[in-house]
Amino acid sequence: MRKNGSGGLVGKRYFNGLKTGGLFIILWVVLLGIGSFVGNGQYIWMFAAFGLFGTFYGYWNSDKLAIRAMHARPVTEVEQPAMYRIVRQLSAEANQPMPQLYVSPTEAPNAFATGRNPQNAAVCCTEGILRLLDERELRGVLGHELMHVYNRDILIGSVAAAFAGMITAVAQMLFFFGGGGNNRDNPFGPFAMLAMMLLAPIAASLIRMAISRTREYDADEDGASLTGDPLALASALRKLERGTAARPLPQDPKLETVSHMMIANPFSGAGMAKLFATHPPMDERIGRLEEMARRNGQHF
Repeated sequence: MRKNGSGGLVGKRYFNGLKTGGLFIILWVVLLGIGSFVGNGQYIWMFAAFGLFGTFYGYWNSDKLAIRAMHARPVTEVEQPAMYRIVRQLSAEANQPMPQLYVSPTEAPNAFATGRNPQNAAVCCTEGILRLLDERELRGVLGHELMHVYNRDILIGSVAAAFAGMITAVAQMLFFFGGGGNNRDNPFGPFAMLAMMLLAPIAASLIRMAISRTREYDADEDGASLTGDPLALASALRKLERGTAARPLPQDPKLETVSHMMIANPFSGAGMAKLFATHPPMDERIGRLEEMARRNGQHF
């Protein structure tokens, strides 16, 4: 990422953006494919309208939902001078408005940003992460979170979640209404319907998780460009990997809804749980940041 003439940031584009577009296309293919089983496809736009409504609702209320789920409260500069100092400086570097700052009263170390645009954004840190990281590492984390706002990741995540929800709803209709089509026109008959019913929601969830992972890679790299210190974020991620493993959040549905916004996976999990994780592996993220530092001539 580089600065333009007006002092703003011009995003360096990665293949991650292309991957995100491709994943959305796959979601459309899956959705239209299973929609053809419901009334021969004549009701697919009903689900599309419902999905769009859910997307806009989540988009406009995402900041309130996430803040409420984490029981966060706004903090003053007197309470958190380091947070204010870092965010004010990085916002000025990016030529963007300063977001509201919140702290969540939990020992689980994490941070997230939310809001539909830079003018209506919030950045939240848990008490655990503020105790765990030094100021240089905290700067790396806050740069990452600010780039989620500047990259409009909340909108992307909301659309992906809405599509996944539509696909699950259509699959459930297949179960209750038997597909609504003429099985004689379908060479696979009920077997294709059963396969769609079982596999489509799983596929949609995996695609949504993949979209979330590409957004994390972008925020890592763009945030490190904003701070000019990829090794600080790499160091913070190492500490967060250990910290979230030692103090995971409880598997609460409200927390699961906002977990994809956090810089580190807040839940404990292994085996199949990793397949559905919203975050890429920490070692891969750290490796990318270290390679970025090497390209910039920074020494470990």
